[in-house]
Amino acid sequence: MNEVLVIIPTYNESENIIKIIESIFNIHQDINILVVDDNSPDGTSSKVKEVISKYNNKLNLITRESKMGLGTAYLRGFNWAINKDFNYIISMDADFSHNPSDIFRLYETCVNEKNDICIGSRYIKGINVINWPLQRIILSYFASFYVRLITGMNIMDPTSGFVCYSVKSLQKLDLREIKFNGYAFQIEMKFKLFLKKLRLVEIPIIFTDRKFGKSKLNSSIIGEAVLGVISMKFKSFFN
Repeated sequence: MNEVLVIIPTYNESENIIKIIESIFNIHQDINILVVDDNSPDGTSSKVKEVISKYNNKLNLITRESKMGLGTAYLRGFNWAINKDFNYIISMDADFSHNPSDIFRLYETCVNEKNDICIGSRYIKGINVINWPLQRIILSYFASFYVRLITGMNIMDPTSGFVCYSVKSLQKLDLREIKFNGYAFQIEMKFKLFLKKLRLVEIPIIFTDRKFGKSKLNSSIIGEAVLGVISMKFKSFFN
């Protein structure tokens, strides 16, 4: 049985993808990686294919037909991991905003402390963000406050994308019912696991803004998250 799978969704990450893969494997030789690429025009999938044989079946690639979004990319990866009998899944970005050195900390916090989900948090101990403009820090911090206020979750960084999930916890959800596809997906996953009364914990990480490529954040993604939180809370009263 496999133990840990890192899932990295990509769209136009050709400048980062090989660097992040090499960095993860240099630190964690026994880990597995799955890249889920949305047919990036910049050739991200081709970059992965060039090195895939180098890693003895520990590097895997799914190339989808078009840009289908963050949420569906992770769901595709979750189902792939469940079918391959992995025990734990780490979700992370390709752009080095999440430090590969923290992967083992997330995993150990789940295993050693018997938690179901461990969240790499920017806000559990102050504000640990590097190279973000003040406007984005304020937006992210108050978005987290807004989510806590509406949902009742005591999670300081509910929008974090750096998360360790036990596969057993994911199997308690009907993944087909996950509706959101942008950054609201991160909130929805945590909220539905919270409603299942699973053990969610946070550990502090330092989040560093990307050096290469462009952020995928835009107004429609923000709008989905703002309205989606209210919708999720309302529906939870009837489930």
